[in-house]
Amino acid sequence: MSDASISATPLRTTFQIKLNGKTVSIATVGQAYQFLTNLSSIEWTEFRSLHADAISWLERAADNAMLTVPATNAVRTLFVRANML
Repeated sequence: MSDASISATPLRTTFQIKLNGKTVSIATVGQAYQFLTNLSSIEWTEFRSLHADAISWLERAADNAMLTVPATNAVRTLFVRANML
C-alpha cells in the first residue's frame, strides 16, 4: 500500500480552499490527504462519515490512479457540506 500522504497522483480538479485568510490549493491525492488528516479530528466531527469516506478513497487512489474520480468526488462532497468551497 502506498503512503497516501506523499502521493503525487493528481485529482480531477484543483480545490481552492480559504483557510485563516489564505488560499490553499489542493491538486493531488497527497495534498488532500495531508489537509484532511492534519486538521484536528474534532474539526471534522460533524462530517465524520464524509471525512472517513474521503480518507478511504484517497488511500485507495494513492494505489490506483483509476480511483481519482471517486476520490475527487468524495473530497468535493466533504468540502461542499463543510462550506469550504
